[in-house]
Amino acid sequence: MAFPKILIVTTLLALSLTSINAATILSPTPAPAPAPSPGFVNLTDLFTVAGPFHKFLQLLQQTKVIETFQNQANNTDQGITIFVPKDNAFSSLKKPSLQNLTSDQLKSLLLFHAIPKYYKLSEFTTLSSSSPVSTIAGGQYTLNFTDNSGSIKVNSGWANTKISSSVYSTDPVAVYQVDKVLLPQVIFGVAPPQAPAPAPVPEASPVSDISPSSHGKGSSPKSSDSTSSSSSHRISFGIANWLALVVASAGLMVLF
Repeated sequence: MAFPKILIVTTLLALSLTSINAATILSPTPAPAPAPSPGFVNLTDLFTVAGPFHKFLQLLQQTKVIETFQNQANNTDQGITIFVPKDNAFSSLKKPSLQNLTSDQLKSLLLFHAIPKYYKLSEFTTLSSSSPVSTIAGGQYTLNFTDNSGSIKVNSGWANTKISSSVYSTDPVAVYQVDKVLLPQVIFGVAPPQAPAPAPVPEASPVSDISPSSHGKGSSPKSSDSTSSSSSHRISFGIANWLALVVASAGLMVLF
């Protein structure tokens, strides 16, 4: 009786171990947690809070370019980099004026302020070597970048300005403030040459302390006076000698 019991217990243990091993082998490996998707960036809210960028935001909403930027920011893998002029950049813009632009030209000008890819500020060193860089406006609407010891310059053909600050930079959206409105040559043509710097004003020569009366005219009368005085003395001396001779001659005639 003992042997059958041992056999039964051994069989049950073997079956238990087999089921445990089978469960271990067949259990699926847990899938890794999905990477967090980037948060939605509301560009309207961003431009409203930062800045002031009220004029730029007004033009974006007026032309509906804000929708193009928003779609590029949140519905593409590349992201977007936007260069935003402050309000005083628009108010200081006298020539050329934006008031004479057609609606299509104004839209292209605004699209010209964005690159269809996210760039960190540190990446502009590499970006400067690959200039010109295409913008969302497409075609010949390109920008040139230069890196001067960490100071990034943006050249649009008309405007050569610098990135003065980083407003927002988190993938997929980068917003950088620029000091001037980026004016494309495609719309405004070749920029007029800058006026040359004014010539330096020559230093005034020091005024002499010597009075003019002591030179030229002032010295001539003294020389003339001394000459005329010596001449009059010689004439007077000659007349006196002549009179003395006349008197002496008269005296001799009386004696004889």
